[in-house]
Amino acid sequence: MKTKILSVASKRLVFKPNLADYEKEYKRFSYTEHEFELSYLNDHKINAAYNAVDRHIISWRKNKIALFWEGEDGTAKKYSFLDLCILSNKFANVLKKYKVKRGDRVFIFLPRVPELYISFLAILKIGAIAGTLFSAFQSQALEDRLGNSDAKILITNSELKKRVDVVRKNLPKLEKIITVEEEFWKEIEKASSALHIAAMSKSDPAFMLYTSGTTGKPKGVVHQHYAILHEHLTAKWVLDIKDEDTYWCTADPGWVTGIAYEILGSWSNGVSTLVYEGRFDPEKWYDLLSRYRITVWYTAPTAIRMLAAASAKLVKKYDLSFLRHMASVGEPLNPEPIYWGLKAFGKPFHDNYWQTETGGIVIANYPSLPIKPGSMGKPVPGITAAIVDDKGHELGPQKEGNLALKPGWPGMMIKIWRRAEKYNSYFKNGWYITGDKAYRDEDGYYWFIGRSDDVIKTSGERVGPFEVESALIGHPSVIEAGVIGKPDQMRGEIIKAFVVLKKDVQANDKLKEEISLFVKKNLAGHAYPREIEFIDKLPKTRSGKIMRRILKAKELGLPIGDTSTLEEY
Repeated sequence: MKTKILSVASKRLVFKPNLADYEKEYKRFSYTEHEFELSYLNDHKINAAYNAVDRHIISWRKNKIALFWEGEDGTAKKYSFLDLCILSNKFANVLKKYKVKRGDRVFIFLPRVPELYISFLAILKIGAIAGTLFSAFQSQALEDRLGNSDAKILITNSELKKRVDVVRKNLPKLEKIITVEEEFWKEIEKASSALHIAAMSKSDPAFMLYTSGTTGKPKGVVHQHYAILHEHLTAKWVLDIKDEDTYWCTADPGWVTGIAYEILGSWSNGVSTLVYEGRFDPEKWYDLLSRYRITVWYTAPTAIRMLAAASAKLVKKYDLSFLRHMASVGEPLNPEPIYWGLKAFGKPFHDNYWQTETGGIVIANYPSLPIKPGSMGKPVPGITAAIVDDKGHELGPQKEGNLALKPGWPGMMIKIWRRAEKYNSYFKNGWYITGDKAYRDEDGYYWFIGRSDDVIKTSGERVGPFEVESALIGHPSVIEAGVIGKPDQMRGEIIKAFVVLKKDVQANDKLKEEISLFVKKNLAGHAYPREIEFIDKLPKTRSGKIMRRILKAKELGLPIGDTSTLEEY
């Protein structure tokens, strides 16, 4: 299979990449040889928050800006590394006042505001486990996550708190809700800035995120403090972050990208980071890129495609000459946005691949290597990847199979919260099975084919069909529902629901809109069906399991395949 190669090798770059010789580093790589890049506490203990922020203040960088923040209304604030160190120390003491101990779960339910970042650092500093919740989550999604984790403290704002209040009676372990308008800053003003930072073992849990699967409720993926080493190195090598850069990662910390590359890995490299609170708007984004002189930009394929679809004149209105390196994550980046990036900015977007479970980038395109448009790239140094069959046996080049990784890198999840059996199910024959189908070409580049399960990737976010189906049947007119991901040029996939209505309920477009808004209100703003089709009966196995693959095959006009387990349909 011949593929066009886009040459962006280092000899043509106007800067020296941090990873100048990929092949040499990959062959000789050892994580232990790079541990010197981190700072340690007593007895070689570690703390990820200390590494991200505090260790920088003992150098000349103590007055360097760590966070440029801009609100949707144009309000701008900035915080140095020293500011973040002191404020997170103070809030850590506030948490200790409320009896938060090592291992307690403290969750953050906020939009992208400074209090989110201060809180996250503070939680890690005292050895508690931080959890972040996407601000679009509604009451049911919040109950699932806060309930399963037994969260002790929640930090939120007065508006978002209303969603939690709806289900508060079902959260007996939630002892305290701290709102940023009322208590957060008042408590910080009274708190001491002197803090004994918890010295953690490498394997101690630092943060957790809930990610969706095809069945059951969302699962809590837990990561260790040592994950910061993998995040630090990949931010340096894949995103090519340098000390003098001003960096913008557009991800929300409710998702793993926002934690790994907007807080931990990026700040560990001492970079100044921009955070914008507002929604996507092409002109506003170009304005931010220009005004803050962004040099490294990390965003999502959906956003790139939406920028490409906007007026071409917008790009020319702004000075974007400071942009040095651009990368993309969240879903596969098809070739067209790469070519558009070259045309619009004079440089390509570099795609990379990882998951919530991997804790950091594991396969990537690098500044020093040629790009094969459409490819995920090559494994990060320290990552051994392969394509394996369903029994975990390796396959050769050009053979489609399961994308697998050798366990043991620092960013890899350490457990699924309270679900040991689920955690163990990820591993087969010595491999971590990602759940994605892919193939490797003769040059060692990996190519994404699709999910091997029914998880939907819409605008870069993973949505479990079971969660959406559960929300759908909460509507008084719905008996049952089946949900699939339908290919969409802009969003990668959209959510389509097949809905069985109760008898005597009239099916019409008004009801479709009502049901869609019902899910949006009760589950999440990104996890609602954009298309609904009313059907009389769902295809199921004889044991009663919805066969989503049949719904998808019919929707896309593909062969239905084996129906031996299908009940009469």
